[in-house]
Amino acid sequence: MLENISSTKVSGGWHKQYTHQASSTHCAMRFAIFLPPGASETNKVPVMYWLSGLTCTDENFMQKAGAFKKAAELGIAIVAPDTSPRGENVPDDENYDFGQGAGFYVNAIQAPYNVHYNMYDYVVSELPALIEAHFPVTTKKAIAGHSMGGHGALMIALKNPKQYVSASAFSPIVNPINCPWGEKAFSNYLGSDKASWLEYDSCELMKKAAADDYLPMRIDQGEADNFLTEQLKTENLFAVVNEKDYPAEINMHAGYDHSYFFISSFIDEHLLFHQKYL
Repeated sequence: MLENISSTKVSGGWHKQYTHQASSTHCAMRFAIFLPPGASETNKVPVMYWLSGLTCTDENFMQKAGAFKKAAELGIAIVAPDTSPRGENVPDDENYDFGQGAGFYVNAIQAPYNVHYNMYDYVVSELPALIEAHFPVTTKKAIAGHSMGGHGALMIALKNPKQYVSASAFSPIVNPINCPWGEKAFSNYLGSDKASWLEYDSCELMKKAAADDYLPMRIDQGEADNFLTEQLKTENLFAVVNEKDYPAEINMHAGYDHSYFFISSFIDEHLLFHQKYL
């Protein structure tokens, strides 16, 4: 049962927030959707799913990225889920990089997180089915994200190449098995068997990708990002892209940091990139 909690006209279209009881995460989830002008049952539009980073909700991208004007022009809907399950009964952590707001888009297998932290299933299966059942959209999907959400977008696209037409990311965590954020999250959500970690690591998934499953990707990374060296490891993805001749365009930008100032500077280019395939 969808409950509409906000509705705001913007760029000729509508930004709306909804809550619903999710079966995959066993709690109430919130998401936001932007419907471009003209979207209707007789004029269904494709969707870009946006996955946000640590500490974010559905609101960060929708309020800060400045994406609506270009999405309205191109006729693309945008769906932004929350970054984790939430609620009084959902296990949490006092640190920002684990627990609520930090779901890492995996299906947890370790107690107590395995009950609620199934963000992979939520993003890949439950949410798209809900969107396609209740809104004037086609089944054509692209996926994009930032930081932890950039990890989610690339990883999900690599695991489900037939479900998405394209993927893009800003400042993604590309090799989580080899960075402090990823090691902390994966050890708590997935346990000590690092074989299970490989299934959620974009570098490892790209290494195994068959040529028939390649899909176009765009990655933008700021060179002044203070997380670049320790957490994001962009150079590790560069190496795999070159080794596999994978169709991923990686753009480094002098002076830009990890913030939404960076995202808002290049979000139009990402929407135009996806529009070629949508």
